[in-house]
Amino acid sequence: MRLETRMVSGEVWDATIAGLDEVCQEQLYAFATGRWPSVVQEPLLFLHDGEVVGGSLVMIQPLPLRLGNIAVSKWGPMLRFAGRPDAPAVYAGMIDALVADYADTRGYMLSVLPRADLNPVNAAYQSLLARGFKSGSRLLFPNRYLVSLRLTDEAQRKSFHQTWRRQLNKSEKAGLSFEHAGPERFGEFETLYAAMTDRKQFPDHSAFDSVSSLMTLDEPLRPELFFVRHDGETLAGALIFKAGDRAVYLYGATNEQALPLRAGYFLHWQIIRWLRDNTPATWYDLGGTDGFQGLHQFKAGMVGDAGLIRPVPPVANYASRPLAYLAGAGAFAARDTLHSVRRTIAGWHNPKARPTQIRSGDGTIR
Repeated sequence: MRLETRMVSGEVWDATIAGLDEVCQEQLYAFATGRWPSVVQEPLLFLHDGEVVGGSLVMIQPLPLRLGNIAVSKWGPMLRFAGRPDAPAVYAGMIDALVADYADTRGYMLSVLPRADLNPVNAAYQSLLARGFKSGSRLLFPNRYLVSLRLTDEAQRKSFHQTWRRQLNKSEKAGLSFEHAGPERFGEFETLYAAMTDRKQFPDHSAFDSVSSLMTLDEPLRPELFFVRHDGETLAGALIFKAGDRAVYLYGATNEQALPLRAGYFLHWQIIRWLRDNTPATWYDLGGTDGFQGLHQFKAGMVGDAGLIRPVPPVANYASRPLAYLAGAGAFAARDTLHSVRRTIAGWHNPKARPTQIRSGDGTIR
């Protein structure tokens, strides 16, 4: 499918992609410019017969020693209607347009990271390989945990694994209360998050400092805040991105009293119900686990029989010119080595730390 490409301003971009099924926080101009201030962001809309059918926020990353540039589309390109029969053709058309611009005309390496597919085979990734892309960097723990949101309370509870449901039952007898909070209470979440980070003494390499920019956005792009309280004290909080067909767990924070009172079970159960009743999302993406077995058990128990556990595919890289590919692939290899070393050093300093408790549920944020 041949598509028209249109570059727009950041403000127009964020307002337009709010209606896309596959919109996500990392494709927002307001988030990306704060998270990566030295990287050029190019917001591209794709149109067919004058109608917006998708888009991609492309990050232009210069390589060291002026060896070239990499054009990165992370969690993009995004479809406006993911369930349309012609969605694969639209996706292929967007990829063709990106290849023609960034690889063929500008001579960059193009790097695309599709999101986890609901099906066992990732159709977007397979189409990239068929288009001539090569497999690149892989996440160390790629699985994403997806909770179904379109069930009744009774069916949802039955779908949870038995142990998870038992812990939820106990939490409901502990006198906990659930609150949906407005953006004016983001400072309360920041305080809870900072206290937890200090308590766990784990270096936080996530993008939490950039998330405040999201709280100023209009609906439906602004994340939602939720809290659990007990005897007037805030025990736990969560920040949820709710736009599009998948709501995403961004950040969570707890105090020391949350674990014995099982506040996490109560919090997520209430969030699931709120998302079902107040958004069109069909799935609640809990993110990954960073390899922690306890976190896997918690999330897998919540996913239960009705949800899905699906991997994020490897990055797919394409270059029309051999030197561009060699330079880009080499830069990615060096970055992966740096992240591995950083992870190892963090483990030496605090081997018992659980990083996924203090950063985004999506461990790919850098």
